[in-house]
Amino acid sequence: MKYYIIAGEASGDLHASNLMKALLEQDPKAEFRFWGGDLMQNVGGTLVKHYRDLAFMGFLEVIMNLRTITKNLSFCKTDIEAYKPDTIIFIDYPGFNLRIAKWAKTKNISTDYYISPQIWAWKENRIKDIKRDVDHMYVILPFEKSFYEDKHNYPVNFVGHPLIDAISNRKEVLEADFRATHKLSDKPIIALLPGSRKQEISKMLSVMLSIVEDFKEYQFVIAGAPSQDFSFYEAFIKKDNITFISNKTYDLLSISTAALVTSGTATLETGLFKVPQVVCYKGSWISYQIGKRLINLKYISLVNLILDKEVVTELIQDEFNTNRLKEELNAVLTEPKRGTIFKAYKELETKLGGKGASHKTAELIIKNNNL
Repeated sequence: MKYYIIAGEASGDLHASNLMKALLEQDPKAEFRFWGGDLMQNVGGTLVKHYRDLAFMGFLEVIMNLRTITKNLSFCKTDIEAYKPDTIIFIDYPGFNLRIAKWAKTKNISTDYYISPQIWAWKENRIKDIKRDVDHMYVILPFEKSFYEDKHNYPVNFVGHPLIDAISNRKEVLEADFRATHKLSDKPIIALLPGSRKQEISKMLSVMLSIVEDFKEYQFVIAGAPSQDFSFYEAFIKKDNITFISNKTYDLLSISTAALVTSGTATLETGLFKVPQVVCYKGSWISYQIGKRLINLKYISLVNLILDKEVVTELIQDEFNTNRLKEELNAVLTEPKRGTIFKAYKELETKLGGKGASHKTAELIIKNNNL
């Protein structure tokens, strides 16, 4: 059967690639055409556009790139019509995907949405569009099922979180081998996860690196995003105690003592690797002011949201500065904070529903579409 998949970010590329593998197991004749990244391309099929050309961060940035976004929407519709898929599978990326879903329903194309838009955080009025345009929704966070079904009378499938599969299925590396391969010393590692988009990396990394001199007994390692070249990071690396490793984030987290993490999926990944972390976020002033008025959440990190309590410290906007970052990194490196985080991480994994999210979702997509 023919599947058209749209993923607009690095995390979407990961989850979509695992879903594609699961679909192939259950539908060996599956054909894929997709918007995504290298991981999806490695599974097979035709890559239409790479997510590095699609991701715009913040309200102001979206407005500045409206012409590009509009062109992409038009091109996507034309491409779908030419391909004639049996279903379109949307992976998060709601600003774009919900527009395509609305159009798809006018063409009587089946719509499956894997990894719900975070309408529980903001733009809750999007529920009207989802109920009208999305035939089947597959959610990955435990509180999303009650949000949709109890609050909005819209049936969804809770499939568990795909990160659990992605982490458990990875090929483990020996710490000694990893350190030798990447010329790391025997000092404990502080992992730096500054994000995947150029805009956020630029804002986050300079502050993260400003505390290096205060932690000389540790080595700092930047987790490079697969969508960015080393040349982009090079300008930020001016101290001896800093190493750059590209596209090896899971291997890096598996041997890290602590991490400084830009808010997003990476906070949950870090939690599932049981690495104490400080969550960081800083956007443009305009984007932050708009977001602060529109987003109705107690927390910004998935770890705290899922556990519904502050487990990891969140340094947001002006709080994300050298002094506060130094203070909070010291806290997660020592007791009692460090022990409290470890205890909460065990609870986090239990709440996420165990393994098999990709397999369950693939099975449901095939069943729901009678493919």
